[in-house]
Amino acid sequence: MSELLVVALSAGLLTATTPTAHATTPTAHATTPAAHAAAGAGLPFTSVEAESATTTGSRIGPDYTQGTLASEASGRQAVRIASGQRVEFTVPSAANAVNVAYSVLDGQSGTLDVYVNGTKLAKTLTVTSKYSYIDTGWIPGAKTHHFFDNARLLLGQNVQAGDKVAFQSTGIQVTVDVADFEQVAAAAAQPAGSISVTSKGADPSGNGDSTQAFRDAIAAAQGGAVWIPPGDYRLTSSLSGVQNVTLQGAGSWYSVVHTSRFIDQAGSSGGVHIRDFAVFGEVTERVDSSPDNFVNGSLGPNSSVSGMWLQHLKVGLWLTGDNDNLVVENNRILDTTADGLNLNGNARGVRVRNNFLRNQGDDSLAMWSLYAPDTDSSFENNTISQPNLANGIAIYGGTDIAVRNNLISDTNALGSGIAISNQKFLDPFSPLAGTITVAGNTLVRAGAMNPNWNHPMGALRVDSYDSAINATVNITDTIITDSPYSAFEFVSGGGHGYPTGNVTVTGATVRNTGTVVVQAETQGAATFRDVTGTSVGAAGVYNCPYPTGSGSFTLTDGGGNSGWSSTWSDCSTWPQPGQGNPDPDPTRNLAKGHPATATGSQDVYTPGNAVDGDANSYWESANNVFPQSWTVDLGSTQAVRRLVLKLPPSAAWGARTQTLSVLGSTDGSTYSTVVASQGYRFDPATGNTVTVTLPAGTSLRHVRLSVTANTGWPAGQFSEVEAYLS
Repeated sequence: MSELLVVALSAGLLTATTPTAHATTPTAHATTPAAHAAAGAGLPFTSVEAESATTTGSRIGPDYTQGTLASEASGRQAVRIASGQRVEFTVPSAANAVNVAYSVLDGQSGTLDVYVNGTKLAKTLTVTSKYSYIDTGWIPGAKTHHFFDNARLLLGQNVQAGDKVAFQSTGIQVTVDVADFEQVAAAAAQPAGSISVTSKGADPSGNGDSTQAFRDAIAAAQGGAVWIPPGDYRLTSSLSGVQNVTLQGAGSWYSVVHTSRFIDQAGSSGGVHIRDFAVFGEVTERVDSSPDNFVNGSLGPNSSVSGMWLQHLKVGLWLTGDNDNLVVENNRILDTTADGLNLNGNARGVRVRNNFLRNQGDDSLAMWSLYAPDTDSSFENNTISQPNLANGIAIYGGTDIAVRNNLISDTNALGSGIAISNQKFLDPFSPLAGTITVAGNTLVRAGAMNPNWNHPMGALRVDSYDSAINATVNITDTIITDSPYSAFEFVSGGGHGYPTGNVTVTGATVRNTGTVVVQAETQGAATFRDVTGTSVGAAGVYNCPYPTGSGSFTLTDGGGNSGWSSTWSDCSTWPQPGQGNPDPDPTRNLAKGHPATATGSQDVYTPGNAVDGDANSYWESANNVFPQSWTVDLGSTQAVRRLVLKLPPSAAWGARTQTLSVLGSTDGSTYSTVVASQGYRFDPATGNTVTVTLPAGTSLRHVRLSVTANTGWPAGQFSEVEAYLS
């Protein structure tokens, strides 16, 4: 997705029933990223999910609902610990350092105590919400997002496989997502002949301003190397005129530069090599007009970026101008408020490979062919986790582009795992041309409910957004696992029905896809061969081009396909996850994650809080005005037999009685009383939970609770409304 203009997705692409995000809860760990060794980066660390650790806290998720904490977590699950509670990891291999992905409540900061084999360390891990809770209200369909952050710590000792490392909260609530354990090598020595920034006056304590020292060292080292010794260096403005020089640190855990704008230059003669240090920014919001990036502009031809740790920036690398033959490899890019890397036109022969990206606020990796086509460039063997607004990898136009052997997991809200698109954002734009190669990629829990389209995006999307796709698109050897919705989507996202043609899909394995294997929504054609589907949620194919009558999408069976031969028969309705099969979990909560509305709400206590799976968040109606009603759309007509109504379990919520009735509807227009008005007592002694039994024979899609009184507060209040078949 473009940094400058974001996706203005057509709200009218389809008139469709919103699918339920949890009609079939994808198996969160049926296939974890570690299971696919052929795809992704070779990483210096091993990740352990908090939900697989031992904890005295509580697990949250899985959840795929936009705007919820669990939906942005790795594996869509995490562990919440209150003050005094802990999560304890079993170390998978020898390590002396750890990086923790976590979330704290908005406006809070604190620390986690760290224990190794039961012994408390003198060091603590600082946690903060400073870089989280990003609002991008100018992006249609975006909600507050970017809930997680990362914090790292050198343990000061070696731990071995099987040892225990625990994190205990000290005063605040912390949600722990994943821990990366790493054996960090000793700091590197200064290369012979290099010029140290400290020799030019740089302050390794981080107190003084080292900007001029860096500039002086770069000027003195033309044709050679600038050395950044271990330490913390503060820059107060960006560097420019960087060319024909190597900038090298002692390692990304040792040499740390603190700045939100490292290099900002429109052009360079090239030969710039940046390696082995960290850049930590102070970006706390996304401002697209500000160049708050590690690199903004051009490094020039034949340059490289390797071994870097980039965090708390807007974009890692926003690349314009001449970057021919650039190599970007072996880097970590974390917690950016927009893209991780964007080749913004005119990139030729660029290789972006073996990088790790987590928690981007837009596309993790993107090529955008603005002004000139990106050509003969590739994204290869990268590992991407938790882009929380857009796509894992996005190709917007370009000629002869390759996306190979990447591992992408847990995309959220407005994106797919991989998007091959003719969305232009601005002119002049160069549409897809030549051969687009998408090979050997693994997509796990990828694809999301698009709130603008009112239906989902597939794990891998081919999108003729602003013009027909005339390039040859070859998609080979793909693994798609636990997609909450579809596997392959063919769409014209601008709603114009431009064709997506010349597509061949060969050798794909699709497992546990929520709705369909192929989601065809525009005219065009694709050939499928050797594509296997297992545990397909609703049907093999949804083939309903939009606009109606704009043309047809032709699927050619190239042979060797199995497990997805059926076609969704009704284009007036959208398939819901699991709709074509017996319910795999008849005890599931039918309301969780579904659209909720109300006659009013108080401040941040919105209707969706009552279906987010978190009993601590809640809906509260407008105060001092009764009656008030709260309504949830279950997505399809269901034989609901039982409602469970909750208030937060905290003892601070004193006992109260709410007087309410239950109404139901099958069409969202005409409601009838299902359970007459009566008082229900919520008591913390019994978990602040009540159960409402519905009469036998009740069938409804829309459940409405009408509240006329509350003895504890002058408003209707629910932290969770759960609906069950039995």
